[in-house]
Amino acid sequence: MPGFSGSGSVTRSTLRQQIADALRDEVLAGRLQPGQEFTVKEIADQYGVSATPVREALVDLSAQGLLDADQHRGFRVHEYSVDDFRGMIEARTLVTDGMFHALTDGRMAHLRPDAPPVAAALAGVRRRGEEARRAALAGEVTVLIGYDLRFWRELGSVFGNPYLTDFLHRLRVRAWMCVVQHLRRLPDPRGRLWAAHTDLVDALVGRDADSARAIVESYDAHALSLVEGLTGGGVGKGPAPGSAQGEPPAPGADTLS
Repeated sequence: MPGFSGSGSVTRSTLRQQIADALRDEVLAGRLQPGQEFTVKEIADQYGVSATPVREALVDLSAQGLLDADQHRGFRVHEYSVDDFRGMIEARTLVTDGMFHALTDGRMAHLRPDAPPVAAALAGVRRRGEEARRAALAGEVTVLIGYDLRFWRELGSVFGNPYLTDFLHRLRVRAWMCVVQHLRRLPDPRGRLWAAHTDLVDALVGRDADSARAIVESYDAHALSLVEGLTGGGVGKGPAPGSAQGEPPAPGADTLS
């Protein structure tokens, strides 16, 4: 884990956030396993800081659903089941369906892709998508998770509702946390990771809401298919046709992002 200097110029709230971010990264990278227990003192010793910001960071992560607090044993990494993952996908689908309805019924008329602020935002999102695609094709799971989270968060921000953006981001962090432990079992994830980020942006820029919605739906469906395959004792059904070129995967193929 990365360390911290403990400089007096670093405020406690900043240190608290740094520790929370670092621990979240450890969980998403699979280095902190579901069910793994640790105490405030152990984390404080690891980072060379006082117990107070560590305790605050762990409480924050518990509130986000990443850790469980135990009064007598400290904290442990939350364990999510396949049913939990299905619930996350369902919740995400309900929200994104509403977003697409808003796009098509005129309520989001101000979000014209050719409007300078929107065009600039989508260009930035596309750059994140390109990085995510490269990581997916290379099978670099940890790098992919970072860019994938930024991609979806920045894309959600285009809608201009911070509550919506924050809800979907936290849900996506939990989804990655749920699945990364199983994904690490794959000997080589290349060709198995969802890589159609830029296709989604292109569809939105082209005002093709139907294609964009289909890409998001296939992304959710195939992510669930892969997770169910991995937790069923196998290693998924096979590579996703078209994913190597960053194209939307064919129906029935397994993908993950």
